[in-house]
Amino acid sequence: MNGVKTAFLLTLIMVLFLLVGQAIGGQDGLIIAFVIALGFNFFSYWYSDKVILKMYKAKEVTPEQAPKLYNMVKKLVKRSNMPMPKIYVIPSSTPNAFATGRNPQNAVVAVTEGIVRLLNDEELEGVLAHELAHIRNRDILLSTIVATVVTAITFLSMMGRFAFLFMGRGGDRDAGAVIGQLLMLILAPIAAMIIQLAISRAREYTADAGGAEICGNPIALANALKKLEMGVQRNPMPDTNSSQTSHLFIVKPFRGGGMSKLFSTHPPIPERVKRLEALARSRA
Repeated sequence: MNGVKTAFLLTLIMVLFLLVGQAIGGQDGLIIAFVIALGFNFFSYWYSDKVILKMYKAKEVTPEQAPKLYNMVKKLVKRSNMPMPKIYVIPSSTPNAFATGRNPQNAVVAVTEGIVRLLNDEELEGVLAHELAHIRNRDILLSTIVATVVTAITFLSMMGRFAFLFMGRGGDRDAGAVIGQLLMLILAPIAAMIIQLAISRAREYTADAGGAEICGNPIALANALKKLEMGVQRNPMPDTNSSQTSHLFIVKPFRGGGMSKLFSTHPPIPERVKRLEALARSRA
């Protein structure tokens, strides 16, 4: 199913580029946009994970550099019969984690320095198991491509703004083109938000349940989520980095209240904790 969603997103970005290219440059713009879209889709599939890791300045660590972290992941992948992912550490004091990659054979688990300091061993294992569940469920390619698609939509919106401001003057502007550019400016951010919301929320519940199964301790993961929510409130990531990639993380990486909670890329932490506690009771 995730393969179908990934194909849909790649097709969507192709269509969006073509529409914008035609609106801005007519037939010539359409041809240029087609070439750009092909290149973007190729790049998204093969390199989007590397871009995101670079965005957060994540560095791969060896067993010698992070023995506790490496041994935790090794134990969990052995228990779940999965390939060993690469492990990256993000130089950020904000406590958080995410998984990325094209498939389980090319997967990465990335954690911040802050999460390693904040959580005890059982809680950290719960978080790592949650990320391994995303890998096992093959969420990682889909969620990584969503991040690049949202970034692309933001870029298209900027193109539309540029075209609206600088292409043509007064009566030289075609009325239809002006209306199309205005719609682009209004709808592009909404489209980006809808894509993130559609992909993110349900898969977090599934990964919580899968992570609890892998680590064998739903309560440890529930406690980790509560600590992470408070840790992010005290020390959020900059919005400039996390707005397009927030759905990748185990918890929303920046502060938010009021209407932002309604449109959050993550389910409410109390609801996730409630489900994990119910899962623990059923296991008992």
